[in-house]
Amino acid sequence: MDRFDAMQAFARVVETGSFTRAAETLRLSRTTVTQLVQQLEARLRVRLLHRTTRRVSVTAEGAACYERVVRLLADLEDVEGGLAEAAAQPRGRLRIDVPSPFARLLLVPALPAFHARYPDIRLDIGVSDREVDVIADNVDCVIRGGIPADPALVARPLGTLGIGFHASPAYLQQHGTPTHPRQLDGPDHHAVGFLSPRSGRARVFVARRGDEQVEVQGRHWVALDDGNAYLAAGLAGLGVVVLPDYMTAAHVARGELVPLLPDWQLPAMPMHVMFPPNRHMSHRLRVFIDWVVDVLGPADAA
Repeated sequence: MDRFDAMQAFARVVETGSFTRAAETLRLSRTTVTQLVQQLEARLRVRLLHRTTRRVSVTAEGAACYERVVRLLADLEDVEGGLAEAAAQPRGRLRIDVPSPFARLLLVPALPAFHARYPDIRLDIGVSDREVDVIADNVDCVIRGGIPADPALVARPLGTLGIGFHASPAYLQQHGTPTHPRQLDGPDHHAVGFLSPRSGRARVFVARRGDEQVEVQGRHWVALDDGNAYLAAGLAGLGVVVLPDYMTAAHVARGELVPLLPDWQLPAMPMHVMFPPNRHMSHRLRVFIDWVVDVLGPADAA
């Protein structure tokens, strides 16, 4: 038994939840993947997976084994990456996590250029607005907006996002156009709440006009924790939304959203790529971070 192949097969089954999908991603037959996992279980003398005709699930022992296997495979990839670094050709897998609007509008459209430059790097991209534990979730880096909350991570700035109040024409036709942020907390208007992944509560925004400062959450009957869904709620006329300019520009140009309260400014949102401090950062992670900073930072801040 090739232990590396067996561990890789086991890890891929866990990640895909299926022997068939694992076989497809590894370009092996399902029978081969099944045999590799069985051989690993026989060698370890423990059942790693529960198998039924409908699904595959991980045993408690399998979950513990998976965490160790993932670290071991990552270390082996780092060895390959270190050798590739000497040849100036980084390779291997990177796991990153980014907000869904950032992925859809900025990161994914720019990836062809990254792949052309680094064809041997494979990206596994988690797309979410949830809070990610970089260490526990075995993620190489995350891109997030706001002030970095985890002092254990290194944060490199990507620029800032201009933010503004917006609403759909249908909403404004029904409720009128607000002239002061405090009206969003009053009886005549609705906002769409955006749930903080940290607290689970709708975020409060600080608006400024000269020396005047107002905190506004907005009276809302619906709150969401995903940026794309939050934008969709604004387009559907469910209330006033507070969104980065890069998400609203096309909709404003098409007349689907209307900028509001032009005399009021919201603090720009800083964007960072964050990763664990590590003296042995892989070459592939280093080139990805440098690429994100160089390519997406200026585009994001524009």
